[in-house]
Amino acid sequence: MQKKQLTKILLATLIFIAAMILPILQEYRDYLLISAFLIVGLEIVWAAVKNVVRGKVFDESFLMSLATMGAVYLGEYAEAVGVMLFYQIGEYFQGRAVDNSRKAITELLDLQADYANLNTRDGLKRVAPEELSIGEVITVKPGEKIPIDGKVIRGVSYLNTAALTGESLPLAVEIGSEVLSGCINMQGVLEVEVSKEYQDSTVARILELVENASNNKAETEKFISRFAKYYTPIVVSVAFFLAVLPPLLFKEALFQDWLYRALTFLVISCPCALVLSIPLSFFGGIGAASKLGILVKGSNYIEALAKVKNIVFDKTGTLTEGKFSVVSVSSVGYSQQLLLELVAHAEMYSNHPIAKSIQEAYGQKLDNKRVKNLEDLPGLGIIAEVDDKKVILGNELLLEQQSIVIPDFTDARNNNDITELYVAIGGVYAGRIYITDKIKNDAQKTVDLLKKMSIDINIFTGDTEKAAKIVGERLGITNIYSKLLPQHKLENLETLLKRQTTGKVMFVGDGVNDAPVLARADIGIAMGAMGTDAAIQAADVVIMDDSLYKIVMAIELAKQTMQVVRSNIFFVLAVKFTVLLLGFFGLASIWLAIFADVGVSVLAILNSMRLLIKK
Repeated sequence: MQKKQLTKILLATLIFIAAMILPILQEYRDYLLISAFLIVGLEIVWAAVKNVVRGKVFDESFLMSLATMGAVYLGEYAEAVGVMLFYQIGEYFQGRAVDNSRKAITELLDLQADYANLNTRDGLKRVAPEELSIGEVITVKPGEKIPIDGKVIRGVSYLNTAALTGESLPLAVEIGSEVLSGCINMQGVLEVEVSKEYQDSTVARILELVENASNNKAETEKFISRFAKYYTPIVVSVAFFLAVLPPLLFKEALFQDWLYRALTFLVISCPCALVLSIPLSFFGGIGAASKLGILVKGSNYIEALAKVKNIVFDKTGTLTEGKFSVVSVSSVGYSQQLLLELVAHAEMYSNHPIAKSIQEAYGQKLDNKRVKNLEDLPGLGIIAEVDDKKVILGNELLLEQQSIVIPDFTDARNNNDITELYVAIGGVYAGRIYITDKIKNDAQKTVDLLKKMSIDINIFTGDTEKAAKIVGERLGITNIYSKLLPQHKLENLETLLKRQTTGKVMFVGDGVNDAPVLARADIGIAMGAMGTDAAIQAADVVIMDDSLYKIVMAIELAKQTMQVVRSNIFFVLAVKFTVLLLGFFGLASIWLAIFADVGVSVLAILNSMRLLIKK
């Protein structure tokens, strides 16, 4: 559809230019201009006719059609073609922005498992998840997605829950643990008893939430439609009475003269300057944003950005880097380097993100000959012999089970780190390793600047209360909501939207689990470099280089854009009404009318283009 529209615009433009500048075609100039008008304007005229039949009379199509037909009647074919060309170009770019603003969130489909391994008397049978019933038992092998919600009845493992909760730490599960569809089994074989029908499962609910959230999100009504709602009937009524009443009331008043005056009045009233300059102001803002690495998917989101009064941040991958790293090592009886060396070897066969961070912190080649009797204990840690020393690495519960006493002391670093790993060597406590998901470098600066703009800040995260609180305390954010699944994030956002009486609510996230709230918020921003395709497709704005500070820049640029829009509206209307008043009294010629339309359009366009060249 857009290719067809673009072809019409290009063809009409070529004909228009040829008719205006080539001397050899001057004899056929009017015919060529009429042809160009039919190519680019017939669709608009037909749309106006259909809207009139449906009872929707005073819209922009009707006003554009009436004004250009008036120009055709007056013999100003070039004016008619130019007006329709400008209008179509604006509509083309506006249409592209709308079409690209909210595509299907195909990444969410990756949450769905293609099959389930159903346990039968004859062994495993591969079936569709929709065919499963409550009480049936399925087997989930390492690397497979859990197809439906259920409870583990056999096996232990780690689950990758990042797609649902945004939490990058794997979740340890054992017999009795509840598991959710969409999670990925990372290690052991699990047997799961189905606890919900597929349509009630977590994956199905997320897909439904995103669809409903997208439908519930109101789009900003075009300014020109709101303006034309009042402007068009007034102008058309005045033009009608201007053409009809004087000849009826005064004998010396000739109908042809007053009809000419009325049509001149209509040409003056043509909203071309508004139709073109207002979208171009927004497109100027969008273009300036793109130069800064900020992708804005539509002009209506510029307007929403300028009105933001409340921002909700996801935590992992948004405020933080989404990647674990060792920040310090505390050792007793061993050097920190030796302790890290022994622990790295104990973790050498693990794919756990924490294990990877320890291996990266050690930074040297690992020798598997030094490791034996490795025992991986999901939810607890690892026990292995390294250089014939028994190395125990894990949480506090693991060391307690091994009857190892952990010294009771307070380490200041414990207040600033997400995860502590306790280490024992040879049955004796040997230290601890501090691991954190680092806060982004520009997070503090961004939060401080947003506060100066009188914007309220919240954190919604699927992470633990401790992890969320630590990040909140560091950044000075007090409104923190933790342990949230996608449906809980959406519920909290709905509450926030109802409470927000003025301004807009923005959500900033990066994961598939953020897609419903990104779609439902007044303005959704996805962190593009780290974000999933689902988050990027659901969002209204994408920060391409993952810089949080770009959020501040986007809001400031949106406010500058709205200032240009308002100045264009004031300037255009001031000139229009002045010349309209002159036209009413017969003091405006067709040339002044053209200036009031085309000249004002050019000036408004130049004002809009300031956004693209502004530093």
